Amino acid sequence: MTRWLRLWAQRRRHPQRYARLAQLLPALRLTRSELLQRQRAAFDAIARYAAANTDYYESRFASAMQSAGQYLLPGDLPILEKSDVIAHRDELLARQFSPHSTRLGHTGGSTGSPLSFYYDDAKHELMLAGMMRGFMLSGWRPGQKLMYLWGASRDVASSGIFGGPQQRWLSSEMTVAAVEYSEQRLSAWVRLIRRWRPVLLYGYASALSELARFVIDSRCVLPSRLLGVYSTAEVLHDDQRALIEQAFACKVFNQYGCREVPNIAWECRHGNMHVFSDMVQLESVSDAEGDRLLVTSLTDRVMPFIRYALGDSGRLVDGQCPCGLGFPMMQMDLCRNNDLVRTRDGRRLHPAFFNRLMYGLAQVSQYQWVQVSPDALKLNLVSSAPLPPDAVEAIRAAVRDGVGPQMTLEIAYLDAIPRTTAGKHRFVIGLSDAGMTELR
Repeated sequence: MTRWLRLWAQRRRHPQRYARLAQLLPALRLTRSELLQRQRAAFDAIARYAAANTDYYESRFASAMQSAGQYLLPGDLPILEKSDVIAHRDELLARQFSPHSTRLGHTGGSTGSPLSFYYDDAKHELMLAGMMRGFMLSGWRPGQKLMYLWGASRDVASSGIFGGPQQRWLSSEMTVAAVEYSEQRLSAWVRLIRRWRPVLLYGYASALSELARFVIDSRCVLPSRLLGVYSTAEVLHDDQRALIEQAFACKVFNQYGCREVPNIAWECRHGNMHVFSDMVQLESVSDAEGDRLLVTSLTDRVMPFIRYALGDSGRLVDGQCPCGLGFPMMQMDLCRNNDLVRTRDGRRLHPAFFNRLMYGLAQVSQYQWVQVSPDALKLNLVSSAPLPPDAVEAIRAAVRDGVGPQMTLEIAYLDAIPRTTAGKHRFVIGLSDAGMTELR
């Protein structure tokens, strides 16, 4: 009965979200061919809308529009790079929206390229409705309790994605700020899980694996009602998955998306990643950089993202999943491999803490944080101009306050930031094994 009361309260609190969920659920019953037909029409519609309503796409799509057949196809259109979004943000905004009154979201950039984008309440509510549909692939149902272990502090503020009042009697959601992982905090999270008894956990791969390690090492006893644990925002490595499954005695699910284009793919109970092709068009393009993933939001008419290069690598997978979903499948390559910054007092700071320090610095095209010793950080920047003194001091103050007064910061301006052998840009690099011995 309590679940139904929570569901009633949630429906009253978020009517638009539940209305969008009701619109999304029928797609779970569509065949592959029915979904493909819908996707083709939706891609054509969003591409034509963008060409007619934004300055950027009007010029970029001009030649394709002149030679288009019945449907505009992805291969007919140019790729949208992150650098294009940074340089032409306002031109990508549909003309009926004002840049002065439209909400602005930020991303630190999993590839180390920070950018900002416009969005509205409709996009926000559709994102959360899509998440609810993804959670349902685990067996979860609306009204059951869900706990977020979230590493971006701005998202858990009152105005953030997962913000708002917490621990109300009829609330089915609770958010824990998981920016740092001290033993004391991990112990508090375990006590909270025991007391609140969620059905699902959802969070950063690193936060979940750190909590799993603590649960195993401390031999904690957790509630047996967990249906699953959802990992997002970072690469979920096999050893992390095994550790989390051992600690929580339930299945671990992977989820893939980004702030600009959420709800790209969700894992089902058979272990396959399904692309939500009623919400996005996902492509894998092979070039000199490998199998690059390109995504198109089929629903965003505020600031359309069309053939957007995510900075991640992966490929689409043929075949039919035993779960019966008509959504196509995908496979991720290693990407979003983030490191933790460790302090002498045993805390481990999530990369999201450092991401948010770069918000609003439009002159920065790339950045990389490097922990060079237990008490020293280096910030490498590729920037069109040096940061103003007040911005530098604000970053230094945030590092002192968030990491510790002993942590020094050096800022270096580079022509380019070296990539890994896999071609990835690591935006936070922690201490090497040799450096870790200094902390022990």
